[in-house]
Amino acid sequence: MRVRSTNVPRDAVHHPVFARVYAKFSVSADSRAGVATYRRELLSGLSGRVIEIGAGNGLNFTHYPSAVSEVVAIEPERTLRKLAVDAGQRADVPVDVVPGAAEALPVKSEAFDAAVVSLVLCSVRDVRRALSEIRRVLRPGGELRFFEHGLADGRTMAKTQRALDRTVWPLFFGGCHTARDTIAEIEAAGFDLGVYRRLRVPEKGPRTPASPCVLGVARRPVGD
Repeated sequence: MRVRSTNVPRDAVHHPVFARVYAKFSVSADSRAGVATYRRELLSGLSGRVIEIGAGNGLNFTHYPSAVSEVVAIEPERTLRKLAVDAGQRADVPVDVVPGAAEALPVKSEAFDAAVVSLVLCSVRDVRRALSEIRRVLRPGGELRFFEHGLADGRTMAKTQRALDRTVWPLFFGGCHTARDTIAEIEAAGFDLGVYRRLRVPEKGPRTPASPCVLGVARRPVGD
């Protein structure tokens, strides 16, 4: 059912140094910063065919419920993709790890019951195009589950985030931008926004520009 696009290079993203650092940091964040708990909440209740965009090293895979019949995991970065393949082999649900970019997903339209984005919209090159692609591949009424960090509520931190995004942060953190407004972007892409909540990661301790997060669900409109 999958169709690969000839317009997307196999390595649409290449951050080998950051990828190695992220692979270690993300495992630590799951246990020490409580991220694993948010992953379980993000994926709870999913069923059918799911596409995960920007799967990274595959830390979500073990949290998919048994009602999920297949996960097609898109990961553009080679180092992380190899780790995701290994993680997929240990998952309790079928996982197919595929190279590709969020802005040009190599799958058919309306092929999935749900889509998952987890700490990835911060780093895609074109958020609006990526969300348009996610909307395309979801069936009408299909869910978009999101767990993302982004723009802070406080004026001082938001100003700091924007300054960092214009300078050093994307260079050091694999293209990440801290000040993107996930909720506004999802609504602008034509999704029906459902329940969501704002949170801080980690919940306690020092706050960083990447601490403000949002976790929730949206849907592709049924009459779309």
